[in-house]
Amino acid sequence: MGRQSRLTSIQWRFVKQGLMLTAGVNVFLFLLWLAFVLLVQDKPAVIMFFSTYLGVDLLEIMNWKILLFILIVSVSASSLIGMVTGYIAGNLLKKRLHVLWEAAMNLERGVLSYRVPDLGVDELGEIGWQFNRLAAKWEEQVASLQRLSNHNAELGEQLRQSAVTEERQRLARELHDAVSQQLFAIAMTTAAIKRMIGINPQRAAQQIELVEEMAAAAQAEMRALLLHLRPATLQDRSLREAMIELLEELSQKQSLGISWEIEEIPDLPTGIEDHLFRILQEALSNTLRHARAKQIVVKLFTMQGQVRLRVADDGIGFDPEDEKMISYGLRTMRERVNELGGAMEIYSSIGQGTQIEVRIPLMLQTETKEGVNP
Repeated sequence: MGRQSRLTSIQWRFVKQGLMLTAGVNVFLFLLWLAFVLLVQDKPAVIMFFSTYLGVDLLEIMNWKILLFILIVSVSASSLIGMVTGYIAGNLLKKRLHVLWEAAMNLERGVLSYRVPDLGVDELGEIGWQFNRLAAKWEEQVASLQRLSNHNAELGEQLRQSAVTEERQRLARELHDAVSQQLFAIAMTTAAIKRMIGINPQRAAQQIELVEEMAAAAQAEMRALLLHLRPATLQDRSLREAMIELLEELSQKQSLGISWEIEEIPDLPTGIEDHLFRILQEALSNTLRHARAKQIVVKLFTMQGQVRLRVADDGIGFDPEDEKMISYGLRTMRERVNELGGAMEIYSSIGQGTQIEVRIPLMLQTETKEGVNP
């Protein structure tokens, strides 16, 4: 909004400059005429010469009331001309700059196919031409990234066994670092409750509440880990089928309210499918671990040449600008999005839930059908 306001003010800067220019010209001409009047007012011969030469009675024009009237008319007329001229010129420039602003916003949103229309042969036209070259180069680079991602997905199947082993090791570490420690703390606290229940029942009741909280945290951690036990690949299923199966299984095992709208996207490259599926797993895992949400909404759809994944919850939210609140899972998701040349936006605030939107440009449909190898 701030940038757009500054862009709009250019028009009024032109109006201001037009007024200042015409005012300066009027003052200069008036001072010039005033100097002439002062020089010739005591010289009748000169006055008669100029009156004859110009065909105007200078004595009448040199009257102060007439001079003031001429000044007012001149300033008013020239100011109006300056305002109109400045407004028109500023409006034309603002429209051309708005075209460049719109192109930059489309490029930021990942709409790489947008091109700046012809803006003429001046400096702004040159900027638009250079911008189109940049967008075309960016589009080629994103296509290369997606070809590489698709190729990596094919190679990934050959390394599946080693990936499964690595995933097991990772899950074992997380079980030890999180769930195992929480269960140990529950056991220690329970032992303390046994000793305390007869001596200090009130203190024992507080410890029981603490045990309930730790058990709930351990349960949330286990739910999140279970999501990662699913196959790392789609196993000959479409992205829509795999996502729906994952969400149905999660809704059956959890007390959360989960709803979804998953669009069938034909000819989606394997690399994009795998990454989007893993991003969804990671987003759901983060929600189960941290959000304390009661509702989750998942949407997959296409818009403006992009495939978009949106995951929203009504949990406790967080501050996306706080680096300490950015989890490892969110960093992993952003890395996957960057590999595909896409963009990821996080909308959240404390107590207002969280929405994550991933936008991936679709570049490879034709190349995939034709069998172009990376």
